[in-house]
Amino acid sequence: MDSADIEAGRERWQRRYDAARRRDADFSTLSGDDVDPVYGPPPGADVPGFERIGWPGEFPYTRGLYATGYRGRTWTIRQFSGFGNAQQTNQRYKMLLGAGGGGLSVAFDMPTLMGRDSDDERSLGEVGHCGVAIDSAADMDVLFDGIPLADVTTSMTISGPAVPVFCMYLVAAERQGADLSTLDGTLQTDIFKEYIAQKEWLFAPEPHLRLIGDLMEYCNAEIPRYKPLSVSGYHIREAGSTAAQELAFTLADGFGYVELGLSRGMDVNTFAPGLSFFFDSHVDFFEEIAKFRAARRIWARWLRDRYGATSEKAQWLRFHTQTAGVSLTAQQPYNNVVRTAVEALAAVLGGTNSLHTNALDETLALPTEQAAEIALRTQAVLMEETGVTNVADPLGGSWYVEALTDRIEQQAEQIFARILTMGGGDDVEHAIGPMTSGILRGIEDGWFTGEIAESAFAYQQALEKGDKRIVGVNSHLNTVSKELDILRVSHEVEVEQKALLARRRDGRDEPAVRAALAELVAVAGGDGNMIPAMLTACRAEATLGEICSALRDTWGAYTEPARF
Repeated sequence: MDSADIEAGRERWQRRYDAARRRDADFSTLSGDDVDPVYGPPPGADVPGFERIGWPGEFPYTRGLYATGYRGRTWTIRQFSGFGNAQQTNQRYKMLLGAGGGGLSVAFDMPTLMGRDSDDERSLGEVGHCGVAIDSAADMDVLFDGIPLADVTTSMTISGPAVPVFCMYLVAAERQGADLSTLDGTLQTDIFKEYIAQKEWLFAPEPHLRLIGDLMEYCNAEIPRYKPLSVSGYHIREAGSTAAQELAFTLADGFGYVELGLSRGMDVNTFAPGLSFFFDSHVDFFEEIAKFRAARRIWARWLRDRYGATSEKAQWLRFHTQTAGVSLTAQQPYNNVVRTAVEALAAVLGGTNSLHTNALDETLALPTEQAAEIALRTQAVLMEETGVTNVADPLGGSWYVEALTDRIEQQAEQIFARILTMGGGDDVEHAIGPMTSGILRGIEDGWFTGEIAESAFAYQQALEKGDKRIVGVNSHLNTVSKELDILRVSHEVEVEQKALLARRRDGRDEPAVRAALAELVAVAGGDGNMIPAMLTACRAEATLGEICSALRDTWGAYTEPARF
């Protein structure tokens, strides 16, 4: 790009910056020196390929979505939390919000993630252990008691039974008197990554996509600020993928959901802004920064050039980041504080919109209150002491970071081409779209899981040979650290939750529940939008297990084919 084009871009950025809101804050160094809000090539410089880097706030958004960077708005501190019953988790939420958290992120226990009630025999020993137990809308009432849902953004990390859990959240908001049309937050919902990595599905892919399509239509029409789908790369990375695989598989899934919306006749400029993303921030500092920058650039280009998005917001890739749980070690666990801080800084320098920092003890158990506070304060130190909010994309133009960004983008494009080929490409008819067909074929053939397994195996070999090092695991083994006191969820939580569920069943209007479930099944057997019927069932206190079982009876369950 020649100097005239670069200067024209700088002028466009300046106009955007001047017109934007900025925080009333000190944007100088610790020594008191003022810094510019963005840096770029010196005046008069010719920089080949600079159009791929650009300026913050304009296509291709490599350097961020906003001209102001974090001077306009800092990232949201959103700590992922949930354990025991709804009352215990409610107390933790109030602690997190009081300590500086900017939004809630709900972790559910394994029975809830699998669409089972706490008294299901398959839930034995799991109730409240890896998150909060939610059996009906009444549990949502308790979970958010004293927390006005109209004022707090709420993220919920759940995919298989995401839609009925979301309906329970809406019912809880209704009971608080909230105007549902103003609710803001994110529901994970991403079922593709379940077949690829996490393995928490309820049905075959097609009925899951039916539910997701219904949810997208409903939120687009009724709750426009709420993001019904957070496309998740986190679990793909935690399963052992490389950074490029995490990026490519996740964005491919996102393209599949764009195709789903288009197949429903929705306007991409209207529904695409409701898609968000969830990435892992691993410990390789510069690779992660490059991954985030490449993600924005790829998404913007594909949405514009392939899917016809013309509005800026439809081309924006907004993402939440969580530091890498898989990088935490049980050995010398205090080292995890350092790892988390490095990973969080990479996410911030990559331009994350919100962030969760893992606690030092999460490889052993759910975090204690003290460990959760340290994780929360890690973000506060980054935000308020380090100066990282002063300058947008401060590493932009670094030869190393730009080369890494280009390389990850190229690797991702090669993976996209492979997925499209698996689905038959653009020359054949597709029920939803060519990327979706490729994803479904890759799931059916075990291609995604095979690719991740090979990457995980290669890394494990490198660790065992000593080519890759983990402090406390295969290097620097001597330590004076003692065992941690960890949070233990009492068996009484399960006993009490089952008793509470029994009392609620006894006290509800049983004919109303049966009628609501029958109506839900009838809609599921047709082609109408299922959200209104599901809301009716949740208002009647139908349980999560009852709703999911009714749909399993209609659609059947899904079992992954055995592969060797």
